[in-house]
Amino acid sequence: MSLSTDDVKKVARLARMKLTDAELEEHKAKLSGIISFVEQLSEVDTDNVEPLSSVVDIKLRLREDKVTDGDIVKDILKNAPEELEDFFAVPKVVE
Repeated sequence: MSLSTDDVKKVARLARMKLTDAELEEHKAKLSGIISFVEQLSEVDTDNVEPLSSVVDIKLRLREDKVTDGDIVKDILKNAPEELEDFFAVPKVVE
């Protein structure tokens, strides 16, 4: 599958990237290659393959589940450009 320039522009806009025409063509080729690879993966027969979470058969160590708030809200919010009622305030990004 080959992507159109409009598709690449849309992806760039969603990623908040400003691309020149030369960069659009470069990314168009790269993204088309990625899509082609994913299409190849979809052709692999995985009907008799059991799902697994790891290729190594090991068990994870469990730790005690303690709930703490850390009590360092003010220290953490020192890094925030903007805060509102002890939370990070961020601009709306969903249209």
